[in-house]
Amino acid sequence: MKRRTPNSPDHAFNNEDSNTSANETFDAVLNARLQRRSLLLGGAAALGTSVLGGTALTGCATTSTSMGAAPAPLNAMVSALGFKAVPKSLADTVVVPAGYRVQVLYGLGDPLRSDVPAFKNDGTDSQWEQRAGDHHDGMEWFGLDAQGRPSASSTVRGVLAMNHEATTDEKLSSFFLHADGGKSTLPRPASEVDKELAIHGLSVVEVQAQGQQWKYLPQSALNRRVTAMTEVLLTGPAAGSAHMVTKYSPDGTRARGTLNNCGTGKTPWGTFVSGEENWFGYFHRDAKDDERRGKKDKQVAGLIRYGRKAGDASRHGWESAGADDRFVRWNNGAIAADAKSDYRNEFNTFGYVVEMDPYNPNEPVRKRTALGRIAHESVSFAAPVVGQPVVAYMGDDSRGEYMYKYVSAARWDAADATPAKRLAAGDKYLNKGTLYAAKFKADGTGEWLELSLNNPIVSANPDFEFGSDADIAVFTRLAADAVNATKMDRPEWGGINPRNGEFYMTLTNNSNRTVDGEMGVDAPNPRTYSDLKGGTKESKGNVHGHIIRVAEGKPSDTSFRWDIYVFGAESDADTARVNLSRLTEENDMSAPDGLAFSAATGICWIQTDDGAYTDKTNCMMLAALPGKVGDGDKKTLSYKRADGSEKRVTTPVGKAQTPETLKRFLVGPKDCEITGLCETPDGRTLFINIQHPGEGTKMADIGNPAKYTSQWPANAGYGAGLRPRSATIVITKVDGGVIGS
Repeated sequence: MKRRTPNSPDHAFNNEDSNTSANETFDAVLNARLQRRSLLLGGAAALGTSVLGGTALTGCATTSTSMGAAPAPLNAMVSALGFKAVPKSLADTVVVPAGYRVQVLYGLGDPLRSDVPAFKNDGTDSQWEQRAGDHHDGMEWFGLDAQGRPSASSTVRGVLAMNHEATTDEKLSSFFLHADGGKSTLPRPASEVDKELAIHGLSVVEVQAQGQQWKYLPQSALNRRVTAMTEVLLTGPAAGSAHMVTKYSPDGTRARGTLNNCGTGKTPWGTFVSGEENWFGYFHRDAKDDERRGKKDKQVAGLIRYGRKAGDASRHGWESAGADDRFVRWNNGAIAADAKSDYRNEFNTFGYVVEMDPYNPNEPVRKRTALGRIAHESVSFAAPVVGQPVVAYMGDDSRGEYMYKYVSAARWDAADATPAKRLAAGDKYLNKGTLYAAKFKADGTGEWLELSLNNPIVSANPDFEFGSDADIAVFTRLAADAVNATKMDRPEWGGINPRNGEFYMTLTNNSNRTVDGEMGVDAPNPRTYSDLKGGTKESKGNVHGHIIRVAEGKPSDTSFRWDIYVFGAESDADTARVNLSRLTEENDMSAPDGLAFSAATGICWIQTDDGAYTDKTNCMMLAALPGKVGDGDKKTLSYKRADGSEKRVTTPVGKAQTPETLKRFLVGPKDCEITGLCETPDGRTLFINIQHPGEGTKMADIGNPAKYTSQWPANAGYGAGLRPRSATIVITKVDGGVIGS
């Protein structure tokens, strides 16, 4: 997720915006490039459907099946939301409906080994490689039976696999981690940087129900940390390529760490996948870097397209902490004799989907480069069908970026649902396949555009030379630019509706959305407007975001239908231009971000990461009973251009919302983001993450708890000290019933 970081002197670290492509019409791009390169290939018929939106993988099954998680029996689905909507709140607490209980389970700094001391939470703690990391984000549940073996049906014992996205910072320093707030100028002390390297990454923690309470087990042999320094394996088309060669791995097959992990997913074979999101801001490039590399070097084009211009400073200044290569690796401009002697390519080793076996702490994690290199959020897998490819949906969370789909080359074998070696199944399905980027059309249809050398628009691209599958895996954004994919309003989390297999994706907001220009309003991103916060602070663009949904015949299809499920808005906003879904006091929201469907109940859970409505309410989570693509109508919005002419945009929208179909379930503490959700298979226990409470605190106030903007979860009775901490909470119903019913 895109952190708001109100204290950061340069918000660009969290608001990367490098898509300056003009994106002509698809037909114009195709015709111009085919003519320019004389690649008619024997006439238009020889181009095949791989270019124009047809089936890209030859031999794919043609029988129609619904996509998404295997639908639960209809009588197991919740047909009505059986709780009273909670009101908006500015209190420093977690608010849930009457009849529900909340417990804090697992917070920043909690020990993951029995020999690690309890967390003091005063900035003096050490052994961070064996403690819970910071900024709890996406997570998934993996059940265990009474003997501690993997169990898909367990509801009382399991492990939570979790992302630790980032850290609360101001002026370089992760100030809550350090006793005095840390050093906010360069060079950074090595001791501080080592802490910050360790709090990023992933954790696995065993949890267990004990009566009406849940406990995490610090002594469990399954507990694990993966940090920014942990060795990982590179797999897929980029592995072993020149793009991945570094001093650490001269053969380009290994790398260190995972970084800025945001959304998650669960594979059909029972592993955990995690998306690396805002990794680009951790790297430094000095002003001479382009000159040293040579402006014709494709790496320069890649660095710029992924948000690192020459002269860009890094987010934390890790590269300044010393000559050891654990620090030097963050400096893109530290170029020696060749790539085997320096870290010029370290930047290329981040930005992927990471796969981990949550049941085996000794198995190295893999970076799956075949799924592309973007600002990854979550990964949503369609329900696997025997004999058909495995399909995954992803979003690139930056303004004006794209939605993606991956289709495996291998066909699903039911035996792989419980493989002897889970990551071997990942090798089978996630190391070779085809990527697609989404093109949305104004009539409510769309195409998945193939990103491969089989597509002449990619292979004959005059702006960037794609000569291999490794090029497409590493420079995925440039390939999507080439095919003229649709620029979206920050595609974040996705989910599959278990009732009908449709795919949903949150589009959180976009301050660059305008009437015309590179990001002019269009059918899938139809709103630009002004919004006042506190009556004085004006924001423009698509301030409150929306959620789009896609329906296909079968997941491997390259055509789809779409509409906009719901528009974020304040309840009192203009219903003709802004509050198009007619949200009320019970369900108005801003900046939808996290999204997950319950496999047990069919409820769609929507979480917010908002900065526009926080004068009225803290961030929240809502429950929804969505319908299906096409259940609404079309709306036309009219805009006045600078020259006085009118621009009209018509978009398909879902049916208007009511408190019966969408209502607020939870509001979090001050300055937090609500993010990450998983459940036990019976739908009776929800695990939710509260990220960065109190991030509005000033670094200068580190010694004065009275000035912290939040003291959660200490004020809820959890742990030592008063410094706010990211943490996982458990929500259960007092009567033991199904959540949301």
